Amino acid sequence: MTDENDGPVTGHSPNALAAVEAEIARACKDARRDRASVTLIAVSKTFDADAIIPVIDAGQRVFGENRVQEAKGKWPALTSVYPDIVLHLIGPLQSNKAKEAVALFDAIHSVDRPSICQALAKEIESQNKHPELFVQINTGEEPQKAGIAPGEADAFIASCRDTYGLTISGLMCIPPVDEPPAAHFALTAKIAARNGLTKLSMGMSADFANAIMLGATHVRVGSAIFGHR
Repeated sequence: MTDENDGPVTGHSPNALAAVEAEIARACKDARRDRASVTLIAVSKTFDADAIIPVIDAGQRVFGENRVQEAKGKWPALTSVYPDIVLHLIGPLQSNKAKEAVALFDAIHSVDRPSICQALAKEIESQNKHPELFVQINTGEEPQKAGIAPGEADAFIASCRDTYGLTISGLMCIPPVDEPPAAHFALTAKIAARNGLTKLSMGMSADFANAIMLGATHVRVGSAIFGHR
């Protein structure tokens, strides 16, 4: 699971989007943060255009997808109609999909190993397109999950910059489902701060308010907007 946990479902599509927006606004107020400091990524993986268009028409412009191939199959037609859409890849990236990912996405949240860095660096130069890049931190050090272990994060971020010439914008984490997320959010924020990174992709349907309190700049919300898959 790489994008968002099942959480409380507030309805479906436009009404649910409004409820999520209201909760983000409350969380920002509680954290004494500007609402504009948090980007809502509507996680549209597995949903088709019929489900996505009402959310676009309700005003949402930033969407997240897990797989390059799925996104390639549905988003070009939508972005031709809605050219201001911003697409984030929030699932694992394979090196052989780097070309398509750089072409299609405005941000990639799953930079987590040297082979991906090498492939992205090549495509960014070749296409002269510069998606925002987030390093994924495996805060729970779970073997089944992608991401860099916290203890290796500083060296990896330095390598992204110095060895591959990548501009890293921030960090992403997916806390273990069976642990309170706050400690994982705080750890991710601490790693970002000491590496001079200002963007934090953390928080999903069940815990995005908590993530905002701990500094999230991007929250990835799927089921609370689209309903359960």
